[in-house]
Amino acid sequence: MVRISGPAVPAIAATLLGKLPEPRRATFARFPDPSGEPIDAGIALYFPEPHSFTGEDVLELQGHGGPVILDQLVRRAVELGARLARPGEFTERAYLNGKIDLAQAEAVADLIDAGSAQAARAAMRSLQGEFSREVHELVEAMTALRVYVEAAIDFPDEDVEFLASPEVTARIADIEARFRRIERAAGQGRLLRDGLNVVIAGRPNAGKSSLLNSLAGYDAAIVTPIPGTTRDVLRERIHVDGLPVHVIDTAGLRDTDDVVEGEGVRRARSEIARADLVLYVIDSAAAPAPAELAAELAALPEKVPVLQIWNKVDLLPEGSDPALSPKGDRAGSDPSSISVSATTGFGLDALRERIKAQAGYEHAGGGAWSARARHLDALRRARENMTRSMAGLESLSAFELVAEELRLAQRALGEITGEVTSDELLGRIFSSFCIGK
Repeated sequence: MVRISGPAVPAIAATLLGKLPEPRRATFARFPDPSGEPIDAGIALYFPEPHSFTGEDVLELQGHGGPVILDQLVRRAVELGARLARPGEFTERAYLNGKIDLAQAEAVADLIDAGSAQAARAAMRSLQGEFSREVHELVEAMTALRVYVEAAIDFPDEDVEFLASPEVTARIADIEARFRRIERAAGQGRLLRDGLNVVIAGRPNAGKSSLLNSLAGYDAAIVTPIPGTTRDVLRERIHVDGLPVHVIDTAGLRDTDDVVEGEGVRRARSEIARADLVLYVIDSAAAPAPAELAAELAALPEKVPVLQIWNKVDLLPEGSDPALSPKGDRAGSDPSSISVSATTGFGLDALRERIKAQAGYEHAGGGAWSARARHLDALRRARENMTRSMAGLESLSAFELVAEELRLAQRALGEITGEVTSDELLGRIFSSFCIGK
């Protein structure tokens, strides 16, 4: 499909098709070149402004496809006065013309890039305006509270009576509940969009690549009994109950004189430093001494969560591991340790549950919206402003500052929907779109 948007659409359509198609009615037409020879034949759809996706006059030409035909048709449209769209320009125009807000515009790209059915549903809910509607309702609730605060400023002799009323208490409770609901749904949506970066690390021949293959469900990595088989970073994308997980298999961590393997170890440590979660794989059948293991774990970055994976438990004599529970947990309920067998699949379901728990992921049924890091940052700043304003209300002092904090909270929320934004932010957002959207 070739889409043209802007004030020159009627003239281009009349020249290209011989006449302007009837609005919002599929019309069969031939698309000729300058000599009159048909480039293609298909369906023409004309949407007069403002009743179109962009809010402008729009012409859509639906042909048989193929890069050669599409290139000729685009070239013909450019000859008649059109120009090639920038990435995301159609959606950008829809936003600038008030057809959608910024959160909905971002949801268009998220819907296209969705890596799972759950992520697609979350993006669709945002595109339909559910996320924006919740944000607008929160802003309205905060506006109503500001009315009481402003009244307390105007009538200082009655401020306690104003702000201690049951209605104000109810409004505060409502705002808190709305914040919790939005933050939870947006957090889940961000997980669905961005996923979790999980790095598999450990000594050579601990079964890291076998674990990757078991999680992926196919032989993504080469597995041999030779230590040092994996020498580079291997990336696979899997889904755990709808949660996108970017699993990164790395070279075994050890000192080596091999230049190639040494580079693999360096890359492994680089990936570990950027991970959301490290699965540190340990060979249960040849486990290191406690002091050695403690030293290996201490060498990992402090701020990166680490889950110890005691692999190859199927090689242990039956009953020789008293800390192994029927669920596969080593050391009882120790949240940092779990026993598995990448060969038999033992403990893998428990491992998947641990991964979801680490991400804070709940199965996204109908409550998540597509959300981005900037949305969560805006919600965090709005929450901080709100917290400071509540502290001022409780102390019944400096109501001007309370009103200012509420205003700043509303401003932060306005960044989500684009009511408060900058040209630089818009440029960053729409430049990430594909051409034609």
